[in-house]
Amino acid sequence: MSALLQQVIDIAQQAGDQIMLVYKRDFKQYTKTDNSPLTEADLAAHKVIVNGLRKISDLPCLSEESDPAEISWAKRINWNEYWLIDPLDGTKEFITQNDEFTVNIALIKEGKAILGVVYCPPLQRFYYAEQSVGAFKKEPGCPAIKIKVADEPKDGESWHVVGSRRHGAMALDKFSKSLGQVETLSMGSSLKLCLVAEGKAHLYPRLALTCEWDTGAAQAVVEMAGGRVLTTDLTPLMYGQKEELLNPYFIVCAQKSEKWTEIFTTLANET
Repeated sequence: MSALLQQVIDIAQQAGDQIMLVYKRDFKQYTKTDNSPLTEADLAAHKVIVNGLRKISDLPCLSEESDPAEISWAKRINWNEYWLIDPLDGTKEFITQNDEFTVNIALIKEGKAILGVVYCPPLQRFYYAEQSVGAFKKEPGCPAIKIKVADEPKDGESWHVVGSRRHGAMALDKFSKSLGQVETLSMGSSLKLCLVAEGKAHLYPRLALTCEWDTGAAQAVVEMAGGRVLTTDLTPLMYGQKEELLNPYFIVCAQKSEKWTEIFTTLANET
């Protein structure tokens, strides 16, 4: 890996260490203006990541916990390259203590995620990727292994579909039924994309809202593992292209297929 990727991995681990200090005790919770939860751990990880990145890079940072004035569209519209950060992706999973939360750090250039680190602190599990290097998974006590997406199931085999624990369950059920034989798995945070990247799931259809910082780092892992993150018109999910930070609906898959368009169209007509 490059020196830059190793530095970002180190920063993600430092942020994870701060998160775990909070995770092991009673902690303060807040509610943001959009009614989403916020904890001490989100803020501590944000500080560690932004300060760490500023030591190794002059690029601007866009974090979920940034001051809105610092990341206004008037400023972001001129960013060709920047860091995209979710200090604690899966805050609800953190609060319920199910271990399914991550630290996400991505490097965005010309709308694409060219480097990504996803770190799950309670499991000490890393997924990371970089252009021209590939995608990897690293667990405690084991060497890093190169990962790749799984081939689509053959006739008679089940599709393995991963979905959110908390969002879009009805739409996901309809999507899954349209595929035929399916086994479903629920998971929190960006770990859903990573399951596709390492071949443990074939698909992750996201039929509920997300923000750009929720997906950037994991999209880098998926794409460099040979997969795709496609919007409903089968174009790649892009970053920094609009004022609104919400993502459209998307599907994480091994390859582009017209059947995704057919299924998305059917779902849209039913709503």
